[in-house]
Amino acid sequence: MPSIRTLFPLALATVLSAPALAADNIPAPPKASTALPGVRLLPELDMPGLNRKRQVRLYLPPGYATSSKRYPVLYMHDAQNLFDDATAFAGEWKADETLDALSREGRLELIVVGIDNGADKRITELSAWDSARFGAAEGRQYTDFIVKTVKPLIDSSYRTLPGRAHTAIMGSSMGGLASHYAIAQYPQVFSKAGVFSPAYWTAAPSFDFMAQHPLPKDARVYLLVGEKEGDSQVPDAQRMAGVVRQGGHPEAGTVLKIVPGAGHNEGFWSAELREALLWMFAQ
Repeated sequence: MPSIRTLFPLALATVLSAPALAADNIPAPPKASTALPGVRLLPELDMPGLNRKRQVRLYLPPGYATSSKRYPVLYMHDAQNLFDDATAFAGEWKADETLDALSREGRLELIVVGIDNGADKRITELSAWDSARFGAAEGRQYTDFIVKTVKPLIDSSYRTLPGRAHTAIMGSSMGGLASHYAIAQYPQVFSKAGVFSPAYWTAAPSFDFMAQHPLPKDARVYLLVGEKEGDSQVPDAQRMAGVVRQGGHPEAGTVLKIVPGAGHNEGFWSAELREALLWMFAQ
């Protein structure tokens, strides 16, 4: 079973990010932002059905302001960890650095929409299945918020390619679970999912749900797991890859990558992001 760090990163981050008091009682200076110029904060949005608001962070590719192009869109969870060391739990994904590099190389240009997690609500928001241990699920409402509130706003405000062929979702741990749920629940919205280190162990019904919701033949699912993650991470990912394929999904549409020596952390996910994105958005 994965450690508590898997489940409570932002709850812990709230504590750990409080300024530490030095011996002379002077607060330590805040971390400097590492976000690149393409990253910006959007106004907080109401979350229908959940009676709370949420911060959304946006990344635009380097050529956005000087072009008239439309761009594919990647929706990501845990946005505090995506672009900026100053807000990250344990290091950032460097999603902006990775995508700026891919743009310079002429390989890939994306808009990224990051949805902040809800700290103490993170576990319930990112799971669509009730749990005696973790509480009543809010994943359906959270996913509906992305699909029915965030996506329409982004598509109306920015030059996106709004169709499912150009729309993806990605996350890690509980965010990996949420991403797999999203593409199965809304295959008419998402055609690609990056499912990194998914916390299937928190949601036993997820296996039956995926079996009952086979994906369209053109969908792409990138399943990533580290060999040294929690006890059930690797076998759970192998089992879920089997469920997807047994549902008739083409083998070429599913990647299962198990990385020797890799653990459950942002450094691992950051290092694998480039390869995953190039496969997911390959023409």
